[in-house]
Amino acid sequence: MERKMDLPPLIWEGDEPHQLSHSDFPKSSRYHPEWVFRCQMGPNVLWLSELLADAMDLRPGMRVLDMGCGRALSSIFLAKEFGVEVYANDLWIDPSDNYRRIKAAGMEDQVIPIKAEAHSLPYAEEFFDAAFSVDAYHYFGTDQIYLGYFARFLKIGAQLGIVVPGLHQRWSETVPSYFTQEQSHGGVFWAWDMASFQTAAWWRELWSQYPFFRLQRCEALPQGGELWLEWERRFASYPGDKLFPADVEALEADQNRFLTFVLAIGQRTDYAF
Repeated sequence: MERKMDLPPLIWEGDEPHQLSHSDFPKSSRYHPEWVFRCQMGPNVLWLSELLADAMDLRPGMRVLDMGCGRALSSIFLAKEFGVEVYANDLWIDPSDNYRRIKAAGMEDQVIPIKAEAHSLPYAEEFFDAAFSVDAYHYFGTDQIYLGYFARFLKIGAQLGIVVPGLHQRWSETVPSYFTQEQSHGGVFWAWDMASFQTAAWWRELWSQYPFFRLQRCEALPQGGELWLEWERRFASYPGDKLFPADVEALEADQNRFLTFVLAIGQRTDYAF
């Protein structure tokens, strides 16, 4: 359970650029950097949410499932910027804590916090107009049969969009040593669950084989590793408490060779389960 929240303002009120201002992400740049830093759980949450949401067909009033929403940054962002109703689904974060963040942001009429495991979702079939996931889908969606379960919650024609940490290419044998050696903060970058990091070709093959799903777009961000490093450097400069340390050294060593983000969007067909 998280302790009492004393969050900074949601929106940056100043005219001058701030620590997270980015010309490629004008919507995200409106949000207060301390609010983002204090609530973050994955790299570039708002940057990646903006990138993905702009690539999807989101319209006001849609009912959207935000899978693996963490501390609900992406859910608040979607509701505020796109006028959608968001079900903020996460397993690790208490929904009461997320609701406090949602209320503090003034979005309690549009964002509903839910705690549910990805394989046991409490929703009706064909309930959502769209599904959205940033920095999370790779933790549960690499199973060959998972999409067949998940797609049932989408209306016919609804989109599923994800951005996940991934790879430009696979290494020839073992994980590069700079991912597994100790960094100055005392930890290592590479953990066992990062075996879920896959290439765009891998995701394309997985999502292209189902009769109930039509792949619309799947690509590795060409400069994804550089964008990731840019986030880590800015996050490292934040003096407050961090749930996870900044992994600047590992990203600097990689130089966009392997690490990136994979963006994929597909649409449920009229296939009858």
